[in-house]
Amino acid sequence: MATKTINADMLARMFLAGAQNIEAKKEIINELNVFPVPDGDTGTNMSLTIMSAAKEVMALDDRNMKDLAKAISSGSLRGARGNSGVILSQLLRGFTKAIRDEEEIDAMTLAAACQRARDTAYKAVMKPKEGTILTVASGIAARAAELAEETDDLEAFLPAVIEHAEEVLAKTPDMLPVLKEAGVVDSGGQGLIEVIKGAYAAFQGKEIDLSAITPGTGSAVTKIGAQETADIKFGYCTEFIILTEREFTEEEERDFKAYLSSIGDSIVCVADEDVVKVHVHTNDPGLAIQRALTYGQLSRMKIDNMREEHQEKLIRDAEKMAAKQAAEEAEKEKAQKAQEPRKAMGFITVSIGEGLNEIFRELGADYIIEGGQTMNPSTEDMLNAIDQVNADTVFILPNNKNIVLAANQAKALVKEKEIVVIPTKTVPQGITAIISFMPDADAKANEEAMLEGIQQVKTGQVTYAVRDTHVDDKEIHEGDIMGIGDKGILAVGTEVEATAKEMLAELVDEDSELISLYYGEEVAEEEAEKFAAEVEALYPDVDVDFHFGGQPIYYYVMAVE
Repeated sequence: MATKTINADMLARMFLAGAQNIEAKKEIINELNVFPVPDGDTGTNMSLTIMSAAKEVMALDDRNMKDLAKAISSGSLRGARGNSGVILSQLLRGFTKAIRDEEEIDAMTLAAACQRARDTAYKAVMKPKEGTILTVASGIAARAAELAEETDDLEAFLPAVIEHAEEVLAKTPDMLPVLKEAGVVDSGGQGLIEVIKGAYAAFQGKEIDLSAITPGTGSAVTKIGAQETADIKFGYCTEFIILTEREFTEEEERDFKAYLSSIGDSIVCVADEDVVKVHVHTNDPGLAIQRALTYGQLSRMKIDNMREEHQEKLIRDAEKMAAKQAAEEAEKEKAQKAQEPRKAMGFITVSIGEGLNEIFRELGADYIIEGGQTMNPSTEDMLNAIDQVNADTVFILPNNKNIVLAANQAKALVKEKEIVVIPTKTVPQGITAIISFMPDADAKANEEAMLEGIQQVKTGQVTYAVRDTHVDDKEIHEGDIMGIGDKGILAVGTEVEATAKEMLAELVDEDSELISLYYGEEVAEEEAEKFAAEVEALYPDVDVDFHFGGQPIYYYVMAVE
């Protein structure tokens, strides 16, 4: 017997199964990324985005179509990370707008929803590029419209749509030369197909394990299994008490927490007279201990290897405690700021690394969102930051091309403040933008000055390859050192400094006046100072300065102006 409609309960199960499928396939999708940098890849970003919506769906008491549509749309919009995640959230937003007033969905409604999804996503991207997830979404919409005229049997309709989507995906390398050169299909398009295939499996009645999706609000939490312990970001649960010999001031507490944030997460730091209780998850407990010793003697030291011992209860309790404290402190800070006079203009910047964070603070940033290449902040992170900045106009510096869309999505959701997204694609561009700020000028003049300023900055970043690939006419092997410019990979080698010099040769020209070097957490100050001196010798007519950035993943971030 033919199946002609899908009710709200079935659609919810299909959506959850689609979310679960991309979560299971995210590493396969990550491997399709053209650039082999160790970053927040497409599969990860799409999975985090849809899992945010999945949690909202799981929390529904009554799965009617209107509430289901709202949960999917709101959850994905706020949880969106990276360009692929934002585009996926827009596809879901358009789709749910088309079905929210229906009791049940038939083939015609599905076709209309696919077209609404496609149109919404295309409008969200300033310069849509074919050969991407948008192309696959467009192919799905076109084929669904054709099929809806031919059949009302969803058991024939759905597999035919998926088959066509896979045909379109297979053609993406012919549309984007960079995909053909790397020998891969578009990762975002593959991710979209995995969502739909997961949904179709639920439609067929297959049993889906949804244990990874927990109800609630905010980002999804994935249960940690024994086989997944290698994926724990920070491996050592570190606890101790500082016995202070003098008052532990609020400024010292704030600075210590900021330092702990740069080397780990799940942080608790509670001061009570002459005792400070500390908890942090980190990959180097020694760094936390060394800094703590500057405040006093240590007691009750305890370090557990979470990867080895897999102490789930310890992890859960610590994270709950850290989350509770963070929420309390955020509310306290928000209340304090609300009492301060409202500023005309304020700044939010995305940054990671103790040194870079401090540079932005000194330049006047009101709020720093920890993240960047290794973890793209979500739209929700942007909204929380905007809420914290007590200003009429808030400038956002994304400092990464994969974060600009999330910032713009947050802008569209804010009504009570004027939000201006300066499309900075690198940290040096962000630094130049905030330096260009003129306190006595209005918001429009400042926006123009910052946009003009970032055009003068050429950025180079030195990191390592995480997979074999062929891109920008360069053969790259896992472990190679890469020098990446604004428009692609400029140099590949086996030595950090040699590759950095080769990259600089592509960036410096006769108009260059300044080279700024920001060295990362894996580079010693002496090495950076020596390298800066060598750069000065290579370019005697250009000013060279170097700063501690403390950024992970990237040995050096450079700006040429």
